[in-house]
Amino acid sequence: MKVTFAKTEMELGGAQLGEMRDSTPDLHEPAALRERMAEDGYLLLRGLHDRHRVQAVRDMILANLAENEQIETAFPVEQGVVAAGARGAFHGGSKTLTRCRTFLDLVESHRIMDFFAQFLRSDVLTFDYKWLRVIAPGDFSGAHYDVVYMGRGTHNLYTCWTPITGVSIDMGPLAVLAGSHRGPGYERVKATYGRMDVDRDHVTGAFSNDPVEMVEKFGGAWKTAEFEMGDAVIFGMFTMHASLTNTSRRYRISCDTRYQRADEPVDERWVGDNPPAHYAWTKGETVTMEEARKAWAV
Repeated sequence: MKVTFAKTEMELGGAQLGEMRDSTPDLHEPAALRERMAEDGYLLLRGLHDRHRVQAVRDMILANLAENEQIETAFPVEQGVVAAGARGAFHGGSKTLTRCRTFLDLVESHRIMDFFAQFLRSDVLTFDYKWLRVIAPGDFSGAHYDVVYMGRGTHNLYTCWTPITGVSIDMGPLAVLAGSHRGPGYERVKATYGRMDVDRDHVTGAFSNDPVEMVEKFGGAWKTAEFEMGDAVIFGMFTMHASLTNTSRRYRISCDTRYQRADEPVDERWVGDNPPAHYAWTKGETVTMEEARKAWAV
């Protein structure tokens, strides 16, 4: 099956792009999950969230889109078909959407906090800032490490990617580059790009928009999947990840939330009633990733 990944056509099921390994059978075995994380750099967990809470968030966001005339009215709102001329949006830090009780009941539920407490063997906290994305047709995310955006605290920090809608392959699901957190081909990448801070260094964030280059030059293999409401993917700060391109007519809605041990340092940009977030990244002269990679010789 041919799919569009960034601006590249790839074969799903081929050597460079395959299916994620499902860790759901070990959901209640934290030691096994820690081993799997160390091996793969990610965990696919089906039904980690309460589906009804995910659906409540989906309905809230789609209602907001419909109110703003971003939904095609010829279809039911719950299908999330994009209106002509409408575009996607990033709602990171939106108090209206991400600080409301409906959203927090999902991403700060006892269910998810207890999961991370067992996984990390400690009391845990989650960043107050939440990353909520509405991805329109044609959009995708380039390959990147999360550490370049939130690396000032502990690096024992985990992202939980939660699809708010069901996500078919043509809607542009998350893809992770298995092996990128520990493979020998990534030692130089981690020692250069992985030590970058976008606010300090003013470098554009995505390492590459060429998924084939990543595999052929550095190793590993891309993994993706289709998702239902309630599913989640968890990965660490040094797992390279991206998304396939949304080639459907529907919005792909998802959120990224971060969790860590409560007794470890916290990146101050993402906590508090009004997190400062990125305060310098796109201000002033910005270094392109092409320039940075040439200087790093990667």
